[in-house]
Amino acid sequence: MARAAAKDTAPAPEEAPLTRLGLGRTVAELVLGGVLAVVLSLVLQVAANHIGTDPGTYVPDALVNLASAVILLVLFTLLAWGWAARWPSWLKVAGCWAALSAFATLLLAIPLQATRFYLGGSSVDNTFRLQYLERMTAGHSLADMNYQGLAPYYPGGWFWLGGRFANLLGWEGWAAYKPYSILWIALATVVAFVLWSLVVRRRLALLASIATVFAGFTTVAVDEPYAWPTTACLAPIAVLAWRVFRRRGRVPAWTLVLIGAYLGVCGITYTLHLVFGVLVVVVLAVVAGVLDVRRGEAAGPVVKRLLLRLVVVGVVTGLLSLVTWGPFILAGGLGEPNVAAHFLPDSSANFPTPFAPTSVFGVLCLAGLVWLVLRARRDQVAFPLLTVTALVYVWFALSTLALLAHTTLLAFRFVVTLDTVLAVAGVFAAVDLLRLVPGLFRESRPVLVTGFVLAFAAAVSLSQASVQALGDQVDTAESDYYADGYNAKGQHDPSKDGAWTGQLISTIDELSGRPRTDEIVLSAYDRLLSFAPYWGFQQTTPHYANPLAEYTARNAEIKQWAAAAGPDQLLQRLADSPYHAPNVFVLRRDGGKLAAYLASDSFPQASPVAVEKVDFDPALFASPRFTQRDVGPFTVLVER
Repeated sequence: MARAAAKDTAPAPEEAPLTRLGLGRTVAELVLGGVLAVVLSLVLQVAANHIGTDPGTYVPDALVNLASAVILLVLFTLLAWGWAARWPSWLKVAGCWAALSAFATLLLAIPLQATRFYLGGSSVDNTFRLQYLERMTAGHSLADMNYQGLAPYYPGGWFWLGGRFANLLGWEGWAAYKPYSILWIALATVVAFVLWSLVVRRRLALLASIATVFAGFTTVAVDEPYAWPTTACLAPIAVLAWRVFRRRGRVPAWTLVLIGAYLGVCGITYTLHLVFGVLVVVVLAVVAGVLDVRRGEAAGPVVKRLLLRLVVVGVVTGLLSLVTWGPFILAGGLGEPNVAAHFLPDSSANFPTPFAPTSVFGVLCLAGLVWLVLRARRDQVAFPLLTVTALVYVWFALSTLALLAHTTLLAFRFVVTLDTVLAVAGVFAAVDLLRLVPGLFRESRPVLVTGFVLAFAAAVSLSQASVQALGDQVDTAESDYYADGYNAKGQHDPSKDGAWTGQLISTIDELSGRPRTDEIVLSAYDRLLSFAPYWGFQQTTPHYANPLAEYTARNAEIKQWAAAAGPDQLLQRLADSPYHAPNVFVLRRDGGKLAAYLASDSFPQASPVAVEKVDFDPALFASPRFTQRDVGPFTVLVER
C-alpha cells in the first residue's frame, strides 16, 4: 500500500525531459528577453513621462486601464488562437517578452508619470532605500548605507547595480530610483516567463507570468523592487528543483547551477528570501528522498545522489552570497546584537487567507488552493507549489514561536509569496477546467469562447484592481518633496521639513567646502541623507542600523555630547569618540534649544520605535571651530 501511494505521488521523472528548454536556449532567452525588457521599459517610461497630466486627476487611471486592456487582449488572443498560427516560434516568444514587459511597465509608469519618485515617495522605508542608492551612486564599492567604514549589513547587490545605472544616466541616486525600479519589475516578469517555460508549456508559462504580475500589484509587493524579482521567480525554481531531485538518473549540471544562482541572487539582494528559498529546496530534496526509499531504492544511494546535488546548489549559492555577505562576516557581524526582525505588524500576527472569495483575486487563489490539494499527488507542478504554500504557513507558525525568544521571522514578508503561488495555481486550475469542456458539452466551441471572455474580463478586473491598490503609494509619491524643496504638485510649504531639503544641502556644502562623501552628519531631519551621500553618525531607526555600528552605544555617546559643560569639552568629547564623530550637525530649533532625536527598539509594540528628544544648548557650539546658519526650522552647524 505504501508503494502504491508513493507511485501516485508523481509520474516517474524519466518519462519526460527534465526541462522544456536546453541550456543554450535558456541562456539566450534570459539574455535577449532581459535586454528587450530593459530597453522597452525605459522607452515606455520616457513616453509615459511625456503625458504631462498634473496630479489629482483620473486621467492616468483611464490611460493605464486602456493600455492594460489592449495588452491583455493581445495576450489572450495569442493564447487562444495565435499560438496555433504558423508564425516563427521566436516571433511568438519575443511578442510575449514585449507584451509582458510593457504590461508591467505601464502599470507603474503611467500612474507615476507626474512624479519623479517611485511608489511611496521618500517616506517610511523608502527613506533608507533612497539613502542606499545615493551611497552606491557616490562610490563604486559596496559600503554601508549610513555608517562610514563599516562592512555593509543589508545586501547591496541590487543597489550597487542601481548606482551604476544612475552613473550611466548622470543622475543622483534618488532620481534614478524610480526608472531603475520600474525596469526591474519589467525584467522580473520576463525572467519569470523564461523560468516557467522550463517546466510547463509556453502558453501555461505566459498565463503563470500574468498571474504573477497581478499578485505583485494587488498586494503592492512591487513597492520593494529589489525583493519582488526573487518572489516572482520562486515558484518555477521550486518546480525545477522538484524535478531535479525526483530524477534518478543524471541531471544536467546547469539546472543545479541555475537553482544555486537563483538562491545566490537572493543572498545578494534579500536575505529572507535566501533563507526561505534554501528551506524550500532542502524540504523538496528530503521529500524526494523519502519517496525514492519508499519505492524500494536503497537509502545509501538516494542520500548520496541528493546530497551531491544539494552540494552543487549550495556551492553556487554560497559563492554568490559571499559577494555581499563576506565582508560583514569577516568583520564579525554575525556575533553582534541584531534587532532587524523586531517587528510584528498585524499582517504577521494573522495567518494570510488570500483565498477568501470576496474578490476576483480571492476566487483565483481559492481555485488555486483547491487545485493544489486535488492535484498534488499526481502533478509535478502542483506538489512543489503546495509545498511552498505549506512552508509559508510553517514560517508564520515559527515566527510566532520566535516571540518566545523576543524576536520574529518577519513572516508578513511572505504574504506575497503565498499570493503568487495560489494565483498561479488558480490559472492552472482554470486551464484544467477548460480541458474538460469538450467531453462535457456536445457543442464545446461556444463554451470555450465564453471561457475566453470570462478569463479576459477577470484579467481586466485584476488589472484595474492593481491600479487601485497602488493609489495611496502614488499619492505619497506625488506629495513628498524633492531635493529642491518642491513636490510633484509644485507645492513648497515652509511648515513641511521637506521644503527645506535643498537649502539644507546647499548650506552644508557652502559652509563646509568639503566633498559630500567627507561629511558625517548628525541630523534631526531623517530624510536629508536620502538626497545627498553624506555619511550619518546614527541611523534613524535601530531596525535598519548595521549591527556593527553599536547603535545603543552611539545613542549614549550623543547624550554625552549634549551634556558637555561647554564648547571645549564638546570638541574634546567629539575628538575622543570611539566612532567617526560628526563634523556636521543639523538640529531642530525648539524652545531655545537645539534638538536631536534618538530612536530605540520598543518591540513588540506595533510601532516598534521609541523616540527620545535630546537637547543641545546652543552655547555648546559657540566656538570658532563651528560655523552655523539657520535654515527654516533647523540650524546647520559645521565644524571647520
